[in-house]
Parts: sequence; structure tokens; C-alpha cells
Amino acid sequence: MTDIKHYDIILGPVITEKSTLISEYNQVIFRVPLAATKPEIKAAVEGLFSVKVEAVNTIRVKGKTKRFKGVIGRRSDYKKAMVRLAEGQSIDVTTGV
Repeated sequence: MTDIKHYDIILGPVITEKSTLISEYNQVIFRVPLAATKPEIKAAVEGLFSVKVEAVNTIRVKGKTKRFKGVIGRRSDYKKAMVRLAEGQSIDVTTGV
């Protein structure tokens, strides 16, 4: 895959309290498109960050129904990818790519 395709697969890191806790176990969480597959995610992370990926787990998050000033709306569905890196590898998600 080309670098342009890699940037289409990895939309951005997920920076939450839980994601920073699992970073101690060589895991990083990224937001990816709904159509992204595990091999595509693995190739994109390895290509962009020059690290060795051991495993990729994905989860589809359903959008919530929310109200704003009495109007019912719905948030979009999205997909998260939990990427486990090889021992000794790390990604600093606070810096830009």
C-alpha cells in the first residue's frame, strides 16, 4: 500500500484514560473507517510508524441517540482498532505523523 492509503486507514489515535492505561502493555488504540480490515490496519501502522505489530483487535462502536434542544439526533458509528506492538516497540501518539 502507498502512504496515502495508510493515512486513509488510520484516522487518528484515541486519547482516553483507558487507552493511556493499556499503553503500558504495548498497545495503542486508533480510530479507523468502518470498512477497514485487520490486515489493512496492520500494514498501515507498520508503514506509518516503522514498528512491528503482533496483533490487531477491532470493535465497532454504535452511535448514540442524543437530544439537542428537543431535536433528536444520532451520532455516527465508528470502529476502533487496538494494536498490540512487539516487545520493545512503542508509538508516541502525542506527536504528529
